[in-house]
Amino acid sequence: MRASDRAYSSLREDIIEWRLRPGAVLAEVEQSERLGVSRTPVREALGRLTAEGLTTAAGGRGVVVTDVSLESIDELFELRETLEVRAAALAAQRGEPAVFSELHSQLLRAPELLSEEDPGRHKYYDLVGQLDEAIDAAISNSYLATAMRSIRVHLVRIRRLAADDAARLHAAAAEHAAIAEAIAGGNPRLAEAATIVHLHRSLTHVKAAHQAR
Repeated sequence: MRASDRAYSSLREDIIEWRLRPGAVLAEVEQSERLGVSRTPVREALGRLTAEGLTTAAGGRGVVVTDVSLESIDELFELRETLEVRAAALAAQRGEPAVFSELHSQLLRAPELLSEEDPGRHKYYDLVGQLDEAIDAAISNSYLATAMRSIRVHLVRIRRLAADDAARLHAAAAEHAAIAEAIAGGNPRLAEAATIVHLHRSLTHVKAAHQAR
């Protein structure tokens, strides 16, 4: 892996996991020493992060981690509903039922994973990622899949705002299971409805967590 790719991956994960919080200044010299690479790869990594909207230039301060505002959360979920509801319907029409049936079974067992604290939560997030990837593959629409992938990095970051809320994680697992079940059953209207319910509950919870932080 190139040095710039390593720097990008490390910085991106630190931002998403809130180890680098909004407003944190990412100085090239400091980050190059921390990551063990030269300044050029760090500069390239910061350029990629800025293009994704995770960092921004702040005048004389250099590059800083962007904030997550209530307005940006609302805007993101507006776009997310437009994309994901349509994708769920297409997946129900075009997807392989066996793939989603297996994901449904695994998501029903998610409470067992979530009882394992941090390791289990990461396994659960991996499972949700598998559902996302299965939907991307099923819809057979590269433009729609690319658009959804472009917003997921921000969704993961926002999701971490409420990552320690066990009740919400269990509820979200059940909602994801319902989406997978509807797709496996080839029912586009039910897949749309299950996705809308999940997005509405997620938005309500994330905004409450944001206001409480």
